[in-house]
Amino acid sequence: MRSPREKPYQRILLKLSGEALAGAAGYGIDDDVLKQLALEIKEIHGMGVQVALVLGGGNIFRGLKGATKGMDRASADYMGMLATVLNCLALQDALEHQGVHTRVQSAIDMQELAEPYIRRRAIRHLEKDRIVIFGAGTGNPYFTTDTTAALRAMEVGCEVVLKATKVDGIYDADPVKNPDAKRFSHVSYIDVLQKGLQVMDSTAISLCMDNQLPIIVFDLHQKGALKRIVQGEGVGTLVN
Repeated sequence: MRSPREKPYQRILLKLSGEALAGAAGYGIDDDVLKQLALEIKEIHGMGVQVALVLGGGNIFRGLKGATKGMDRASADYMGMLATVLNCLALQDALEHQGVHTRVQSAIDMQELAEPYIRRRAIRHLEKDRIVIFGAGTGNPYFTTDTTAALRAMEVGCEVVLKATKVDGIYDADPVKNPDAKRFSHVSYIDVLQKGLQVMDSTAISLCMDNQLPIIVFDLHQKGALKRIVQGEGVGTLVN
């Protein structure tokens, strides 16, 4: 049984898929979703939580999908990285409309749009109460934004990775297809890997396991879930 955390988190990394920004349309960026997301992030930031974010780009272009249609995998992945930067800039704009100071750092050099990713600078931004959004994945093809989330979280000293999904945790089967699917309140890294639970890719899980970085999987659309998590409540599924 999972027990609540004794104290609130001080520094978190929130991982959002590109699809999370698309809303009901399933593609592009939904302005209402973007605004609501910015408000929820602003709320936890206002509680004194230092927030870093990694965004996917699947609402615009997914590299792996392009590769399955015959594109060169590396080229397709670079296109996917550029899609993540579009999402980062959109979220930055939404947050700054809420009065939250934000910096976008890109793993691919694009000086007119974003800062280059520099670990010490990112940490300094967090210490100065700025939200940092990491774009362009790791800057390398063949790596997912899940792996980016695990990597950046460890690099800047986050206490936890919060993986936002469409369901309220990890199940032993697809809860949409199987109404009898069982939700886990807690699961180990090794069980995630051995049972093939669809949480994050195996590289990301292995990185977190090797460095004892916990992951919390939760429903992005459950109102107040993000706030409850950072306060230490037992929301979603904990992987550790």
